Amino acid sequence: MRILAISIAAASLTGALFAAEGAKAQQRFQLERTDRGIVRLDTETGAITTCRDENDELTCRMAPDERAAYETELNLLEKRVTALEERLSQTPPDRLPSDAEVDRSLSIMERFMRTFMGIVREFTGEPNPAAQPDRT
Repeated sequence: MRILAISIAAASLTGALFAAEGAKAQQRFQLERTDRGIVRLDTETGAITTCRDENDELTCRMAPDERAAYETELNLLEKRVTALEERLSQTPPDRLPSDAEVDRSLSIMERFMRTFMGIVREFTGEPNPAAQPDRT
């Protein structure tokens, strides 16, 4: 029963986060009809895109300055991917993490789980069990 309550609480938290992100995305863009089509305003960046309703499909085209910024960003990302691929190719494929790396990862995961379980206990009203010694 306790595991079911924890699972329900975790699912509720996740659902709430996705709902908040969806509402934020819906409010980000504003569409306005004009005599030439539709103008889409990005309320975060102020970018304006012109759109047309062609064959019951909304087709949007970037303005020239937006296109240049998009191309610049794309080129930067391509360079980063190339650098990462180069670095990855120099790492031996059979390299295992060191004991220190494993211990650090487990410590982070344990701290996360303890914090998460504390939040779940708050939602379910369960008393906090006696503090256990820190094993990290």
